[in-house]
Parts: sequence; C-alpha cells; structure tokens
Amino acid sequence: MKTYILLVLATVFLTSSTSAQPKSNDAISRQIKALKIEKTFTLSYDQNSNVTKLMAVTENFSDLDAGNTGIQAMNFAIGFMYSGKELAKAPDNVLLTFWVLAKKPRFAVSNNLLLLATNFDLGSARYAAKPRQNMEYLNFEISRENLKKIAGERDARIQLGEAGLTFTSSQLKAISDIITLSDPRL
Repeated sequence: MKTYILLVLATVFLTSSTSAQPKSNDAISRQIKALKIEKTFTLSYDQNSNVTKLMAVTENFSDLDAGNTGIQAMNFAIGFMYSGKELAKAPDNVLLTFWVLAKKPRFAVSNNLLLLATNFDLGSARYAAKPRQNMEYLNFEISRENLKKIAGERDARIQLGEAGLTFTSSQLKAISDIITLSDPRL
C-alpha cells in the first residue's frame, strides 16, 4: 500500500513539475514560424521594462459589416503581455482591440461587447478616439475560457454597441492561434 501511495505521489509531482515548465520567447517564435503566422503575429521583448508582448493584427471585418455599421473599416487585434522572456503560465485574460475608421465617432456612446454565441456581455470598452484621424479605439479584456468559446464557433457573431459583426475566418484563426501560443504546455 505504501508503495502504491508513493507511486501516486511521485506521478502527481512529476506531472505538476512538467506542466509548470515555462515556454521561452524562442520557443514561441518557433511556434509562430511553424504555424506560418508571421504576417499576423509579432512577439516583442522590451528589455527596459522586462516585458514581452505577443500580438496579432488581423484583416478588417467584412466590407458588408462595415457598411451596415456606418463605418469605413474596422480592424481587429488580440494580444497579451507577460514579464520576462518566458511565459510561465497562460494569461488569465487577453486583450481584444477594435480599431475603427469612421468619418464621425460611431461607438463613443454605446460600446458594450456582447458575444452572441454565449450571450456573454464583456461590458463597455475602454474607449479612446482621435477625431482628427477619424479613428476610434475600443479595448476589452476577455478570459481564455470565453476566448476558447469564440474560437470554437463557425459563425462567431458579436454585438458591438448597436452594430452586429461576424468574425472572419482569419480573425477566428488568430484567436485560436493565440490560445495555443499562450499555453506554456503546448
């Protein structure tokens, strides 16, 4: 019986110690190259602040969605930061950013983000605008669990303020890829 308990404890210890191994920035860079997503993803390390940033910038939402929303274009980015040159644990939250090009502010008053598939409301954006450049910036934090739900959808629709939008296949791929890249076990 003692041997069995010691064997179980050793297995638990080895499993927990192997899952706790950090993933280096070099390993993440190799993953980005292996997945052939260098045009979408950037990994940058700032030695002054000792912070690494992993970010993807995708194509715009469809022209149809933009037109129906009353804007010229909307881009999408996703990312997170971590201390040092090694990802020790998956981030709890990831930042979603929408860059909106419009002749007049479209999301200044109403900018809640609702994930329609899960009926989950992320709340209001951290909102900023540059009216002279016809730009609006909407930032949201989302949990990895909710991000996984979006990545699993074929027709991932969102409600941003009063606007209905559908993530493109490349946007969904970036969401799926960031889930993979942000997991130190993968």
